[in-house]
Amino acid sequence: MGVEEVLAVARAGARRLSAPEVAAAQADGALVVDTRTPAHRREQGEFPGALVIDRTVLEWRLDPTCPWRIPEASGPDLLVVVVCRHGYSSSLAAASLRAVGLHRATDLVGGVEAWIAAGFAVHRGPADVRS
Repeated sequence: MGVEEVLAVARAGARRLSAPEVAAAQADGALVVDTRTPAHRREQGEFPGALVIDRTVLEWRLDPTCPWRIPEASGPDLLVVVVCRHGYSSSLAAASLRAVGLHRATDLVGGVEAWIAAGFAVHRGPADVRS
């Protein structure tokens, strides 16, 4: 199975969100998590209100049953929206979060590129980086 098939499986059954839907979800309390690299965040800007969590520790920080979770990982019903540069790796990350029990985890269609193209703001920092 190639990466395109893996991506299709990750997205199957998921309700991915558009930029306006992410803005509304965030206003309603959704947790937005930015997994972009520092270089991409410098280039594109910081996503307002997002927590920055490195992809390598994402599941450990957000699994509400994990001893290494962040305080915001409040339970399995938490709506987590993962954002990345273009909306590919975020789909894989959201599927992984669903696999650890965060059944509402999803991502931003088109990533931060789509957020910016839709006219939503980014900023130059600082970011809320969680390690």
